[in-house]
Amino acid sequence: MKSTGIVRQVDKLGRIVLPIELRRTFDINVRDFVEIYTDSDMIILKKFQRTCVFCNSPEDVIDYKGKNICQACMNELKSQK
Repeated sequence: MKSTGIVRQVDKLGRIVLPIELRRTFDINVRDFVEIYTDSDMIILKKFQRTCVFCNSPEDVIDYKGKNICQACMNELKSQK
């Protein structure tokens, strides 16, 4: 794991600010979602990306009845009828 050398204080509401340099590097924009993971004593933030429940592709993903499905898998499902 690589250290950035950046230290931020948690405010009274439990928030931290991600520096603009990191947001630019990881293409995190206003109103984007960020996933939170933990690993032993670490908190890991990752930009959220919807993926297909069948093939894990992030390309052309749509919400179908509460599930994320890519167009390729949707077409494959349609052709199996």
